[in-house]
Amino acid sequence: MPNVEVNLRDSAEALVVGLARSGDRDAFAELVRRRQSWIRSLMRRACGESALADDLAQQVFLQAWRSIGQLRDPGGFGGWLRRLAINTWLQHLRRQGVRPEVDLSFEPEAGPSIDTGTAIDLDRALASLAPPVRFCIVLSYQEGMTHEEIAQEVALPLGTVKSHIRRGTERLRQQLSDYREADGKREIP
Repeated sequence: MPNVEVNLRDSAEALVVGLARSGDRDAFAELVRRRQSWIRSLMRRACGESALADDLAQQVFLQAWRSIGQLRDPGGFGGWLRRLAINTWLQHLRRQGVRPEVDLSFEPEAGPSIDTGTAIDLDRALASLAPPVRFCIVLSYQEGMTHEEIAQEVALPLGTVKSHIRRGTERLRQQLSDYREADGKREIP
């Protein structure tokens, strides 16, 4: 069989995942390159700390490398990786003694044209929320997951997820109320 060189950067993700599943380190490195920004952003919004987010993202990718052979559908890589990230975050919370049922936090949809100052204010507001609430909000607004999907992924009752998102959103609205008053066109939730 001839040795075929594959340009990983231009290849479809399902092909790269298939190669990584067979143990190809270069293919896995390409998957990390493609997805690291997304996972780091998810972890940063979940925890509010860049250094911790980097550590958690590294744990996610380490777990992904160890278990990618178990991934049945290469086309489902993104959802599978998100589940690994959620589990990594929940494990971190458990190690810190935080119970996911505890109520508090939020994360609104930032939108595509958020400026740096607004992003900093949003991150500060998110950081003021309890980790379980913040994570439900991040999964809802940043990841676009439904309440049902969040409840299933984080193993919380649906009512708790809804409560976290409702209360967290209200708290964020209060903390970011200056944006509403200053700019009638642009509202943060």
